[in-house]
Amino acid sequence: MPAHPDFIARFEAGLRGGDLPPGLTARDPAEVERRFAVYRNNQAVGLSQALALRFPVIRRLVGEDFFAALARAYAGVERPVSPVLAEWGAGFSEFLDRFPPLAAYPYMGDVARIEYARGRAFHAADAAPVDPAVFAMADPGRLRLGLHPSVTLLSLAHPAVSIWQRNQPGAGAKGALPAGPETALILRDTTFDVPVRALDVGEAALIGALLEGATLAGAAEQAQAALSDHNPQPLLVALLRAGAITHAEE
Repeated sequence: MPAHPDFIARFEAGLRGGDLPPGLTARDPAEVERRFAVYRNNQAVGLSQALALRFPVIRRLVGEDFFAALARAYAGVERPVSPVLAEWGAGFSEFLDRFPPLAAYPYMGDVARIEYARGRAFHAADAAPVDPAVFAMADPGRLRLGLHPSVTLLSLAHPAVSIWQRNQPGAGAKGALPAGPETALILRDTTFDVPVRALDVGEAALIGALLEGATLAGAAEQAQAALSDHNPQPLLVALLRAGAITHAEE
């Protein structure tokens, strides 16, 4: 028998369609290859199903049969490194960016980035929301806000938020898609829902500045520099209602 690392490597190669790993036995030796083929197929189906659960909009966009083939192709270049399959798929968006059959659909990678970020947001650490009363006497020039660990800001090259929203259960087409890039705000709210919101340039600047540790006044100034008539209040209220502001310090 080969050493353990060698056996693992050869077993992995066998799962990818290579030669059978050494040491496999069966009561009928002629059955070894057939039985391993069944195991190989079950493993491929399991990976495809795990990826479909993590990227349901991609599956909807390309169709079930195409997605099954896509998942097999992805599994051939990036295997799970953890027994927790929900953690698999970090490189799926980049894989879609480079996948020749999807060259005519360049937004696919950005949609996958949204879906992967939603999974990470759902499993993010817990953090108690701040008491809104702290804003009553706070000095915006000194106040720094901490956002929930689930809060994610994604700069996307395509209108992927709009595409994602249109492919949610019960959603329907609502005219032409917006042109150009979108910025997505993703977070886990107090009901454990993970909404996706498209931000304008002012809102994106505000969230980005807060994530970088700017004061509230400084973040508002950056938002107004990006969008002259930007009003930070509606977004801040939305963050408070979602429980996404977790501390406020002067």
